[in-house]
Amino acid sequence: MQNTGPAGRAPTAGRVGRFLGRHLWLQVVLSLLAASALIMLLFPERSFASVLVRTAVTSVGAIAVLVARRRKEKRAAGGSADDLVSLDLRLRNGEVPEAPQERRAMRDLVAQRLHRTRHRRTALVLLGVLFGGLTVLMALTRDVRQSIGFGVLTVVFVGWMAYQGKVQDRRLRTMRAALGDDDPEGRSG
Repeated sequence: MQNTGPAGRAPTAGRVGRFLGRHLWLQVVLSLLAASALIMLLFPERSFASVLVRTAVTSVGAIAVLVARRRKEKRAAGGSADDLVSLDLRLRNGEVPEAPQERRAMRDLVAQRLHRTRHRRTALVLLGVLFGGLTVLMALTRDVRQSIGFGVLTVVFVGWMAYQGKVQDRRLRTMRAALGDDDPEGRSG
């Protein structure tokens, strides 16, 4: 029988999550490889090296945004990657911190994330329109296999983004409510 940790996850999954949380570079590398593999599935006529280089070059802006966001979150969490990973795991598991300093850091992190995602519905609609338009254009200009593949990708990706956005928003609002009882400055509203 497998020993499960918080939220029914295996201890190995928690260790992997903490390791990936501490090492942003590994997240970037794995994301680039996954994106390149997906592009190779949709467009097999290209070489993997050219797809990997093109994906890396076009991802520079996203990586810069990710690094800047991560720096702000680390500052809100107390200054270190370990503090951020610890708070993020507590947020995912719904564990409210007990220590006043951790509660303050969690409150700041939750407030920052809620502020950053305040336009998530509009962004999701625009993302759906963008992906839908690309799917239609692909159906008009590419073969059937690529069009169907991109259509499936569109439905799955936009659906996954909507679901994950809702889950994250619910976690953040639940944690804000749990932390709101000792907010002396009324910043949680």
